[in-house]
Amino acid sequence: MISDTIIQSITKFVPKENLFLKEPMDTHTTFRTGGEADCLVEIENAEQLSKLQNYLRQLDISFFILGNGSNLLVGDGGYAGVVLHIGRHMAAVKIEGNQVTAQAGALMSRVSKAACDNSLSGLEFASGIPGTIGGGVVMNAGAYGGELKQIVTSVQVLDREGNLLKLDNDTMEFGYRTSVIKRYPFIVTEVTMALERDGKDAVKARMEALSVKRREKQPLEYPSAGSTFKRPEGHYAGELIMNAGLAGFQIGGARVSEKHCGFVINTGNASSSDILAVIKEVRKVVKEQFNVDLEPEVVILGKF
Repeated sequence: MISDTIIQSITKFVPKENLFLKEPMDTHTTFRTGGEADCLVEIENAEQLSKLQNYLRQLDISFFILGNGSNLLVGDGGYAGVVLHIGRHMAAVKIEGNQVTAQAGALMSRVSKAACDNSLSGLEFASGIPGTIGGGVVMNAGAYGGELKQIVTSVQVLDREGNLLKLDNDTMEFGYRTSVIKRYPFIVTEVTMALERDGKDAVKARMEALSVKRREKQPLEYPSAGSTFKRPEGHYAGELIMNAGLAGFQIGGARVSEKHCGFVINTGNASSSDILAVIKEVRKVVKEQFNVDLEPEVVILGKF
C-alpha cells in the first residue's frame, strides 16, 4: 500500500490528474486480465520520469515501467507498487530524411505507418506488433525476419541516477528477444532508426501482405500477449506444444490456441492465474516429452 504522504509527494513531480490509485491493470494489458496496481502515473516527459524514478528509488518503493502492456501478465492480486506508464504523452514521431526518431510511448504500428507515409522501408515487420517502440527496443522485438536491431542507430535512456544517456546499436547488445536493458536498470525515452528510401506503394503492399499472414496464422480475435514463449534453440515453440498434444489445452478461460500453439489466449473470462497455470503446464509437458525448456517471453508481474 502506498501511503498518503508518498502520494502527495508524487504530485510534486506530475500533475494530480495523471495519478490513479487502485488502477485496474486489466485495462492496461493485451491479455485483458490483472488486478489493481496501488498507483499508476501517466508520464508526460523525460524530466518527470527522471525525478520520479529517483524519488521512488530513494525510498525503495517498487515501480514498473509500462508501455502498451502487450507482453505483460499481471497477477489477479495486483501490483504492490507504482506503475509508471509511458504512453500517449510521450509518443511523438519525427522524420528527417531516412531517419525516424520516436518517443518511447509511440506504438510500433504508428511508427511503421509514419515510415510508410514517408516512403521509408525497414519497419514493415513492426506494423502488426501491438507494443510501444520503447518496450520493443527492450526486447528487440521482431517478426517475419525483421527485428529492431537491424534498424536502430541509437537509444536514449535514463540511468538509475536520472541522467540521460545515448546508447548506440553495439552498446545495446541486441540479441534474440533481449538487449542490454534487460540486464541494467535503464529506462528508454527515445529511439532513433535509419530506414531505406522506397516507393510508398511498395512499402504499403509489404505491410498489407504481412497483415494477411498474421490474420491467417495468429488468433488475433482473442486477447493474448502474442507469442507466449521464446523460440528455443533448434526448435519452434508452437510446433513443440502442438506435438505434445496440447493444442486446445485449457484451464478456466485460458487456452492454448489451436490456430497457433505458441499463443496462450484469453477466451473471454480467463484470470491471470488461469493463464499462468496453462503456461506452467505447457512448460512441464514439453520438458517431459522433449527435454526442452520453454522460456516465457511474457513478463510476469505482481501477486497471483
